[in-house]
Amino acid sequence: MANFLRYAAVTFKGICMGAADVIPGVSGGTIAFIMGIYAELLDSIKSINGEAFRLLFKGKIGAFWKHINGTFLASLLLGIMISVFSLAKLMKYLLEFHPIPLWSFFFGLILASAVYILKGLDKWSIQNIISLLIGVATGAFICLASPGQTPDELWFIFLSGAIAICAMILPGISGSFILLLMGKYAFIMHAVTELNIPVLAVFAAGCAIGIISFSHFLSWLLKKYYMLTIALLSGFMVGSLLKVWPWKTPGAEEGFDFPALPGTYAEVTGADPMLWQSIGFMVLGLVIVLVIEFTAAKGQKNKTV
Repeated sequence: MANFLRYAAVTFKGICMGAADVIPGVSGGTIAFIMGIYAELLDSIKSINGEAFRLLFKGKIGAFWKHINGTFLASLLLGIMISVFSLAKLMKYLLEFHPIPLWSFFFGLILASAVYILKGLDKWSIQNIISLLIGVATGAFICLASPGQTPDELWFIFLSGAIAICAMILPGISGSFILLLMGKYAFIMHAVTELNIPVLAVFAAGCAIGIISFSHFLSWLLKKYYMLTIALLSGFMVGSLLKVWPWKTPGAEEGFDFPALPGTYAEVTGADPMLWQSIGFMVLGLVIVLVIEFTAAKGQKNKTV
């Protein structure tokens, strides 16, 4: 009974993580930290290694399951899936019928996340500033140089999953934000709501390969070059805000949209820029992330006391 209650609690925490993972700018890793399962999650992911596959191939299923902390991972994944499938239809509806308020909300979320990550820098050395500027330039270049529409082929879906899932083990970075940047957020939300099994299976395979392959590298990077990595990531998020800017006008080529001022957007498209409503949703996004990050920081402080 005690084990059932423990893993039911893990499933609930997975539901909270899943809700965060659906919303760009809110990090599932941060939610895991707040919920007190971040360290166990990292250790469990890292345990999916050569030794685990050796046990699996030898048919020692029980030993394999215990080695990877399988019940914990399965309970967490169940919660995440419940949340993702529950919220995907809402996100699809909002993207289609209320895009400007939704993008404004996302903009506030991601801006607050970038600022909060940047607060992790303990000193503004030349190296950190250069890393920050490289991140800003890279993020902006990707947003401006790449089309709004990216390939729907399965190889790109696999790649999107492999890259986006790595954000899960980085508090402050959102996997949905990565999907937005790769132009696949709406596509994956649609696949979830329509139960497009081939797309979801390939995406899940990419997630599995990505998190197993990159978890060790990312952990090493954060331990070895923590400040440079934090500066680069925060700069990347700042530059990538162009992707979620609420007002865009169509470019000369199909699939390319460019950020515009609200007035310009109204002139070109003839649509209402919903300025004050958009500002309100931006502020709401900022407040939500700041409250989440403040709660996480307070929890970390209490643990060290």
